[in-house]
Amino acid sequence: MGGLEGHLYPGLSLFFYGLYHARLVSRALICNAPVQYPPRHPWSKGRWAWLRQMYYVGLVKILSACILVAHELHTIPKHFVLITKLYHGRNFVYRKPWQHLTFYMTYFLSGCVDMASQNLLPQRCVALEQSAQVLGMFISVPLMVSHLQDTEGVEFWSHVLLIQTMFLLMLVVVAELWAPNMLLLWMMKAVLYTITGSWLMQIGFMLYKPISGYKWMDDDENDFAFITTFFCWHVVFGAILMIWIYGFSFLWYRYLFVNA
Repeated sequence: MGGLEGHLYPGLSLFFYGLYHARLVSRALICNAPVQYPPRHPWSKGRWAWLRQMYYVGLVKILSACILVAHELHTIPKHFVLITKLYHGRNFVYRKPWQHLTFYMTYFLSGCVDMASQNLLPQRCVALEQSAQVLGMFISVPLMVSHLQDTEGVEFWSHVLLIQTMFLLMLVVVAELWAPNMLLLWMMKAVLYTITGSWLMQIGFMLYKPISGYKWMDDDENDFAFITTFFCWHVVFGAILMIWIYGFSFLWYRYLFVNA
């Protein structure tokens, strides 16, 4: 996830995934329905009828992971290898790109599990989908911790705040294994996904393309203070966004959708 694009694209994926969860929670609260996907309708006839009855969340995950992998491989200037021999020694190379690809692999795996559970199995296995999410978070958190190596100043502190959010998200998805339909957990997951995504995009702009045009300084105490302040603003923004989505969903399901 090096460079602006390397932070922007994964951040957008996580942010929109959080918005998707927020929509599910809002629908469950308003319609008094399970927080999971609505029941599958009977298969209708027609050549392309199956396309209208598919769940596309897993497919979007797979496509997003493939795009991120392609971008990561495109940014590597030389041959992409794991080990190189230098002076009769063994050296691991491309440490951070391999970390990025491992992170994307967990997203790809979660998408494959979602596709198989929601569209291929005779009966949807929610526990399998949630287990794939838990596995992804268990891999992503230590990867982000090791990602702090050789970082300092603004980059170090901004990633520490990102790890804090990802750790809380990991706790939520683990708790969800035992309470899969608890609305509070789904609401927390939606907020944490949006915060993780928006803050990851913010990190990209802070480090590689500051909006103000001035580089963030590692030795400036004011810059350090405002990193934490901006992160708190992202938390507030995530909460306000959840309220806005609930309000729009209330109008949609109670008035617009009924009239349609």
